[in-house]
Amino acid sequence: MPGHEYCGEVVEAGPLSHWKAGDRVIAPFILACGSCPDCRSGQSTTCQAQYVPGFGSPCAYAEYVPAPHAHNLARLPDSLPPHLAAGPGYRATTAFQALTGRAALQAGEWRAIRGTGGIGLSCLLIGRALGARVIVTDIVPEKLDHALALGAEVAFNATSGTAAEDIIALTGGGAHVSVEALGIEATTNSSLRSLRPLGRHLQIGLPTGRHAQMQVDMNTIYMRQLAVCGSRGMPSWRYPSLIETGRLDVTPIVAHQVALSDASAELAAFDRPTMPGVAVITDFAQ
Repeated sequence: MPGHEYCGEVVEAGPLSHWKAGDRVIAPFILACGSCPDCRSGQSTTCQAQYVPGFGSPCAYAEYVPAPHAHNLARLPDSLPPHLAAGPGYRATTAFQALTGRAALQAGEWRAIRGTGGIGLSCLLIGRALGARVIVTDIVPEKLDHALALGAEVAFNATSGTAAEDIIALTGGGAHVSVEALGIEATTNSSLRSLRPLGRHLQIGLPTGRHAQMQVDMNTIYMRQLAVCGSRGMPSWRYPSLIETGRLDVTPIVAHQVALSDASAELAAFDRPTMPGVAVITDFAQ
């Protein structure tokens, strides 16, 4: 789903908009209508008439991008460079919403993360900022080393096949919160099995293809009385709580900046395990 996380500068605004040319803004990847029952209740990520760039509609791999409805935009502070806003824009906000709005992560709790891509790294950084104790699992040694350098207490290589048992042993009963950031059946079930009784599983990874319909370990959910939460995006009204306070340094998430002409190569790299960090398109010249 390319081009669904972006930021930019307003070049033209509608007559009823409070935005003006020159304003630096960011938009959530779920653009909401603002008038349906979900939007009116503040839950715009489940908007009944949502528009999502890159998901079956024109994406943000362009010099100019329309943003329907002014309420979808949030202001960017001058201190935040565009590449640091756009790259982690979806990842950091999605992670923040999941951990604070869905799982209510508390300081001192054990939190396990499956996958250390952009979402996983965002969950790591936000978890540390909230005072949680973070465990990560991945199959790429360089990513595990990178996560440890960013503050993870422990990193397990998931190729061992014993990540759930290792987490239970380390934490004395299991994680309080576990994040699945890959959308894969095996890691989803491993996440569930690594939780202590009354633990909370966060499904942030998007299950697609053969993983769209999973065989989930329902017995573990039942016996341990687990809470299972899906989390997708963050309402635009919550953006200032993360962006304007400066609570999170997203620099470690961005690995490098590339030109639009390099996008195909970057996307092709997702067919195999990738190195730490994400690429951000900052040059749109053809």
